Amino acid sequence: MAKKIVLPPLSARHVIWFGWKFVIALSVALCVLALIRLQCHSQADLSSSSSPSVLRRSRISISDFKGPPKVAFLFLARRNLPLDFLWGSFFESADVAKFSTYIHSEPGFVFEESTTRSAVFYNRQLANSIKVEWGEASMIQAERLLLGAALEDPANQRFVLLSDSCVPLYNFDYIYGYLVASPRSFVDSFLDKKEGRYNPKMSPFISKNKWRKGSQWVSLVRSHAEVVVDDEVIFPVFKKFCKRRPPIDAGKGKQNIKLQKQHNCIPDEHYVQTLFAMSDLEGELERRAVTYTLWNESATNMERKGWHPVTFSYANAGPQQIKQIKDITHVYYETEYRTEWCRNNSTLVPCFLFARKFSRGAAMRLLSEGLVSPFDASKILDTPP
Repeated sequence: MAKKIVLPPLSARHVIWFGWKFVIALSVALCVLALIRLQCHSQADLSSSSSPSVLRRSRISISDFKGPPKVAFLFLARRNLPLDFLWGSFFESADVAKFSTYIHSEPGFVFEESTTRSAVFYNRQLANSIKVEWGEASMIQAERLLLGAALEDPANQRFVLLSDSCVPLYNFDYIYGYLVASPRSFVDSFLDKKEGRYNPKMSPFISKNKWRKGSQWVSLVRSHAEVVVDDEVIFPVFKKFCKRRPPIDAGKGKQNIKLQKQHNCIPDEHYVQTLFAMSDLEGELERRAVTYTLWNESATNMERKGWHPVTFSYANAGPQQIKQIKDITHVYYETEYRTEWCRNNSTLVPCFLFARKFSRGAAMRLLSEGLVSPFDASKILDTPP
């Protein structure tokens, strides 16, 4: 007869030991499950990086408006618009049904009779403006706010980003016809081969072969403006990894060596261009700007050499200089060995509609030369605060 095996009773010590083993096994299983889910999300993010997904916000359909399409003039200002007298003359002869104006200014600043010479800018400031720092992501956030505000009007079909030192080179009718006639956006965009701008930490959301550089002063069609405003993939990466290198500070001594090894990324010179490259939209662009900037290489004792825009004064804003800008018909991009001939619907046209940076004196000369409209200098003798 087989003997019956009797197991000894488990002690409290064994019960605790088996309990801990169960807890550890369960914890490991949960960790593995979490890692699997994290990997799945990472793969989804990687897929979206090659063609960023955008959340389409509900807007009024563009078919819900009647009348001519509008051009939205979007001004990015530090505070007031020092050249408002010129722009007031520019808009004076324009059909009010063909344009709109929006201003991103210092938070709390109001455009009214006491702060601007032109009624076209009264109360055109954004209510949700933010404090903007040059070379920071706040600059492109301000651009997105301007575009977002302008998109609320379904009649706005073209969107031109302008600085507070920009001037028009032609009258309103010419500029309006030029922009509306083209089904493409005008975006200065080229390969950036300098190692100091692209941060490898942007990968996989932004691949290096899609990294672009160009002027922030773009002109967009409505569908492209929506891509910029609705972007929830590329903009957060820029905020986190595209940062301006701090300037050399004599008081920091040897610490400057470490600081100067950081990536020197200027968000507004890369964001729109890179977003469109990542969204496979470059084929829908005229890859050139419609705003002219004259660059001058300069250096100071505290900064390394860098390119800075020249400010036009009264002396160098005469008819000859303006004609030279208007006569430009192509732009050469050295990093791509590409000559961009300026076309509008396959027709060769002047490249530039606007120019910057212009001083008040230079703007006064443009008006006195009759570029925009007959000019009465007494209009600007009383400077608003």
